[in-house]
Amino acid sequence: MLNKIKGALFGVAIGDALGGTTEFLTKEEIERRHGVLRDVSGGGCWGLEKGETTDDTAMTMAVAKGILQNPEEPIEAIGKEFLTWYDSRPKDIGIIISTVLGTFNGNWFETAKHAHFEYLNGMSAGNGSLMRCLPAALAYPSIEKVEEVTKQLSKMTHYDSLAEEACVIYNRIAFQVLHGQDLKEAIVAEIENTPYAAALLKEKPACTPDGFVVHTMMWVLYWLLNSETFSDVVIGAANEGYDTDTVAAIAGGLAGLQCGYEKLPLHFIDAILVKEELVELAKQLGHLQQNGNIV
Repeated sequence: MLNKIKGALFGVAIGDALGGTTEFLTKEEIERRHGVLRDVSGGGCWGLEKGETTDDTAMTMAVAKGILQNPEEPIEAIGKEFLTWYDSRPKDIGIIISTVLGTFNGNWFETAKHAHFEYLNGMSAGNGSLMRCLPAALAYPSIEKVEEVTKQLSKMTHYDSLAEEACVIYNRIAFQVLHGQDLKEAIVAEIENTPYAAALLKEKPACTPDGFVVHTMMWVLYWLLNSETFSDVVIGAANEGYDTDTVAAIAGGLAGLQCGYEKLPLHFIDAILVKEELVELAKQLGHLQQNGNIV
C-alpha cells in the first residue's frame, strides 16, 4: 500500500517537474528546442530549478496535509494550506485558483460560486482541481468518503460541475488501482458510461491539451491507455505541448500509483527537490488508509 501511495505522489511531482520545462510551448517548439525531452531539467517559462515543481505538486501536497490534519472534515484545513501557499507568492498559479484564493470570504463554496459568476465570466471548468485531488483517493478506505471529499475539493475553487465530474472519475480510478485493480481495466470500468468513453478508442484526442478540464482528462486517459511504462506516460505528456506540467502530473499520478514507487526510474526520483516531504506525506496517508487514523 505504501509503495503505491509513494508512487502516486512521486508520479505527480515527476510529471510536474518534467512538464514544467515545456509548459505553454507547442509540440513543434518543444521538438525544436529539446528534440524529445526525457529528463527533468528545469528552466522553461518559470525559470525552474532542476527538480523544482509547480502549483500541481504544491496543491496536491496541501490537500494531503489538510486531510491529515482533519480527516473527517478536511476542507477548512485544506483551505488554510492553500492560503499559506498562496501567500508565499508561488511562481505558477492558475487564473481560477488565483481568483478564488484572492477573494476568499470565509466560505470556500460561496467564494467559488461568486468568482465563477462575477470574475470568471462563467468559466471555471479548468483543470486546477483535477491536478490536486489524488490524495483523497489515497487517504480513505471508503469509496463513499473518497467521492464526498473529492467533490468538496473541486467545489472549493471550481464551481463548474465539469471539474467535479472529472475529479470523481479520476479518483474512482485511483481508488480501484490502490486496492489492486489494473490501471487500464479500472479506466475502462470507470469511463465506459461517461462523456469520456471516446478515450477507449485509444485515438489521439481532437483537442488541445490545454487547461480546460475535459481536454486535460481526455489527454490524461490517452497517455494512460496508450503507454506501457511510467516513463512513456510522463515523457509523452511533457512533449505534447501546452499545459504539459498539469497533464503530465495528473497522468503521472495514476501511472505512479500503478507501478509503485519501487519501479519508478531512480533518476526521476533523485531529481525531485521535495522528495523528503513526499515520502513523509505518503507514510502518513498510508497509515490513515490502513488504520483509519494518523501517526
